[in-house]
Amino acid sequence: MRTFRAGVCIALLGTSLGLLATVVEAQQRYPARPIRILIPFPAAGAADTIGRTLGEQLAAQLGQPVVMDNRPGAAGRLATEMLARAEADGHTLLVGGVGPLAISPGLYKKLPYDPERDFAPVTRVAEIINVMVVNAATGVTTPRQFIDWARKRSETRFGSSGPGQFDHLVGEFFQREAKLAMTHVPYKGGGPALVDMVSGDLQVMFATYVTAVPHIRGGRLRAIAVSTPERQPVLPDLPALSETIPGFGASNWNGIFAPSRTPRAIVDRLYAEIRQALQHPEVRKRQNAVGIEPAGSASPSEFAQFIRADTQRWARIIRAADIRLEQ
Repeated sequence: MRTFRAGVCIALLGTSLGLLATVVEAQQRYPARPIRILIPFPAAGAADTIGRTLGEQLAAQLGQPVVMDNRPGAAGRLATEMLARAEADGHTLLVGGVGPLAISPGLYKKLPYDPERDFAPVTRVAEIINVMVVNAATGVTTPRQFIDWARKRSETRFGSSGPGQFDHLVGEFFQREAKLAMTHVPYKGGGPALVDMVSGDLQVMFATYVTAVPHIRGGRLRAIAVSTPERQPVLPDLPALSETIPGFGASNWNGIFAPSRTPRAIVDRLYAEIRQALQHPEVRKRQNAVGIEPAGSASPSEFAQFIRADTQRWARIIRAADIRLEQ
């Protein structure tokens, strides 16, 4: 009996050592071929800029090409679903954002993926800056002035790039916390909404800085705050809305994700390489130029915890605003 047990122990030890050797070998050989990064939106957009700036630096660090694969559709859910079905070997990644991964679970009864089960969060990589903008002709220069101004109006209309989009939900969050009653006017994209902001048909938007900046620089619109919990280094003179409404904060975050079964050794390698890439001056320079602030995570597990907390918070905001969308 003792001989049998000893044999079993030796066999189990051999199996464990074999698995450990396989994991170590996978990490050492990774990447064995070009890496594909799925981009959920069209080329030249913010997510594309994030992927390309990181990808070029990662290619230099890893010695393998990093190829962008733009797969727009379903407000980012198409590319996100593709990652869930990809081989879990670290050679297919995703620039995933707050919309498909933290907001959509609260908006839709059913998704073609499970945000918590199907993905391995690697690290947060960027904050796309959203700014509260008003028509310059209003004379409003601060969030407090806007709140006081809006309370005197019979109707205040806020525009968005579409129902359920980040800027729509920020507007809903703002009017609840500011105790305002505003009318939501959805558009098919932020560009058309900003045109009506300039004309005066809309009174406020929570637009991405990169789309609003031509109108801001032209003097037609005025940015009066950022939506993030704190001021952003790329726009240091703009206050955070939390300075007027304590506790307010809406982060338009993006991160890198792998399929859920990706070996932990590869996830850890990616985390270390991406963290190094984010510190490269050229990455920061190119992202800052279009209103994006590089941002990291303390670890993959910390990023996963951040996403869970953000998902729960958006679910509460969506329920309070009574928003429900169909696929």
